[in-house]
Amino acid sequence: MGQAWGFGRYGGPEVQEFFDRPDPAPGRGEVLIRVTVAGVNPLDHLLRAGLVPGLDGGRPFPRVLGMEAAGIVLALGEDVEGLEVGDAVFGFALTGGGTYAETTVLSAPNTARIPPGLSATVAATLPVAGTTAVDALDQLGLPAGATLLINGVGGGVGLAVARLAAARELRVIGTGSTAKREHAEAVGVRFIDYTAEDVVAVARELAPRGFDGIVDLVGGTSLRTVAPLARDPRNVIAVGDQSVPEVGGRFVERRLDRSNLERSARLALDGVLAPVITEVYPLSDAPAALAVVENGHTSGKVVIKVA
Repeated sequence: MGQAWGFGRYGGPEVQEFFDRPDPAPGRGEVLIRVTVAGVNPLDHLLRAGLVPGLDGGRPFPRVLGMEAAGIVLALGEDVEGLEVGDAVFGFALTGGGTYAETTVLSAPNTARIPPGLSATVAATLPVAGTTAVDALDQLGLPAGATLLINGVGGGVGLAVARLAAARELRVIGTGSTAKREHAEAVGVRFIDYTAEDVVAVARELAPRGFDGIVDLVGGTSLRTVAPLARDPRNVIAVGDQSVPEVGGRFVERRLDRSNLERSARLALDGVLAPVITEVYPLSDAPAALAVVENGHTSGKVVIKVA
């Protein structure tokens, strides 16, 4: 038996609970891991609220929270290639296994070995934030010297995009709240504080000819406010708001395969995707870890150390 933290039905924080469960058996194309570190993401509370049921794997309640983790392989399901028992790995729980737990199953095609020299803590942040940054900037394909606006730069994904954009020699401008300024500026972002400045006015001063690309991490009204700042509306890439085609933009094309995880790990080893990890919680404090992300009160990346 191992401890897990999840939810017994769809809803808000009130449906969350700790519970014990047997180690899940890995199915075809899955690996069972002992979780070392789990990443915390806004997607986690959206899944709990029932807003993205297509990602819950159809598993019965109670369901475990979390989509990304690093750990040690304990067992292999059928048809797993390229991984062995005892491997240190990181990846996605795309079949609904959840990662806020002592053990869980990951989807083998969406899991990779942790390369020597990379910590499990860093590796656990890469499946969501690292690969999203790579995918968004690959999709834009901007040349060196181009100007990029990151709308909502202060979170784990936003800072990953900023780091990677700087490595590609892009000029990076980002929006966020006052609390996000320090970490954004530390990675070279020209920061616009939406709580104290007119975002559109300042952005037009900084980029009079418009932006060559925009990566939006906020959505809604904020997306619609900044979208006209793009020189070409097709170069507005939204990470969360799937209504972005209404403003002429595109939704990020995600690549969750092993090769993209391995690429993100190499970039992390090189320091390009080194995450800004601002909060580390034990599994016993998992409610607080998700709450700080759900309430938007943190910058950078939040992780849960399990083992």
